[in-house]
Amino acid sequence: MARPLRIEYEGAIYHVTARGNERSKIFFTKRDYQKFKEYLADGEFKYGFLLHAYVLMTTHYHLIIETPDGNLGKIMHFLNGSYTTYINIKRKRSGHLFQGRYKAILVDKDGYLLELSRYLHLNPVRAKMVEKPEEYPHSSYGSFVSDRKEEIVTRDMILGMLTGNGGNRGERYKKFVESALGEELKSPLEKVYGGMMLGGEGFIREVLSRLKDEQMEGTEVSHRKALRASVGEEEIVSALCEHFTYFTP
Repeated sequence: MARPLRIEYEGAIYHVTARGNERSKIFFTKRDYQKFKEYLADGEFKYGFLLHAYVLMTTHYHLIIETPDGNLGKIMHFLNGSYTTYINIKRKRSGHLFQGRYKAILVDKDGYLLELSRYLHLNPVRAKMVEKPEEYPHSSYGSFVSDRKEEIVTRDMILGMLTGNGGNRGERYKKFVESALGEELKSPLEKVYGGMMLGGEGFIREVLSRLKDEQMEGTEVSHRKALRASVGEEEIVSALCEHFTYFTP
């Protein structure tokens, strides 16, 4: 099976997701959700990452993580490993909890972070688990729009991207998210390039410039042909990027 490339650098922002093995549950009780958030807090202390948003679903989770120290691999090894050990002990089971490796997509914060946070926070609504995002207790949405602030969530970057007058930033964010209720909201993740990047042409070029030749060797690297072509052929990058629809908050 092709393995995704991992590009780590200081200040990178990722959309990270992991699913249960064979799409099985990873959260079984309310305590499990809380325990996962405790590991997030521990990970922030140990590895210095910033959590911009999260949604914990029954069979998978979504995180938007910023890594000031460029150490995503260490963060995810701690988070998934610790939580798997907790579940295995609690439920007297063994083996893998998650299906394969986590998936991490580099995100261009200037063009996609705000839209991506809305898409994640509406995930429980699309799954018909609740009618409004604030009714779902296992996401960071409440930290943005209510007094239910969580210390693990860093809100300033996303809220700072909102424009317009009237109300405080939380109220404007609520209005922004609720404006998509009842609509067929397209996933920003449909615009992911090379299996690993969500952003405009300049962002893609900057990320590709970080790829080392040795990272591209081997037949198992997913999207290797497209990524190689993009590094070596300027016109291919331009042509592909022309197909992107850019989001302007």
